[in-house]
Amino acid sequence: MMIQKDLSQIIREVLGSRSPKRIRDHRSSHIHAAVLFPIFKANGEYRVLFTQRTHKVENHKGQISFPGGGVEEKDGSFQDTALREAYEEIGLLSKDVEILGQLDDATTVVSNFVVHPFVGLIPYPYDFKINPLEVKRIIEVPFRIFLSDNPKFKRDIAEFEGVVYPTPAYVYSGDVIWGATARIIEVFVGILKGKLGLPAKTE
Repeated sequence: MMIQKDLSQIIREVLGSRSPKRIRDHRSSHIHAAVLFPIFKANGEYRVLFTQRTHKVENHKGQISFPGGGVEEKDGSFQDTALREAYEEIGLLSKDVEILGQLDDATTVVSNFVVHPFVGLIPYPYDFKINPLEVKRIIEVPFRIFLSDNPKFKRDIAEFEGVVYPTPAYVYSGDVIWGATARIIEVFVGILKGKLGLPAKTE
């Protein structure tokens, strides 16, 4: 398994060569939000950072997600929203994030959000400062897990708090990533896979 270019360079080139698909919202029927898809390199491999939300937040209680949240009037752009929320939730300074590109818009089924995702390269290690009102814990998952079609890691349903949902889902070390977050990952992997020279299954 040989990658000639560094993964972050490939991501920057691939996302820079395409326009993200936007969800048109002429009637403003959705709430706009933005998330940061943070990646970092640790011990020679790229990993993705997620947060598990507390049950004190208004939406998506207890779920695993990217740092992010709703757009506020003070935000100059969706990217600004993603960076502001990452700072508010985990203490990640915007100056420490290198934005590699924007992904396609996604929607949440129940909470009616249009989510604008941005992939960002972040330093490692980092002195995160978790906001205990919003974030229960930080989760790190090897990026290679998302490139695998092995049912050990990738599934078509997710069970959450006793309810089964038809959704792409990724499983790692007992954590289940599902819903809009998993759909964002799935689209991203679909964009990247042909550029990485990797087999469909990595495990």
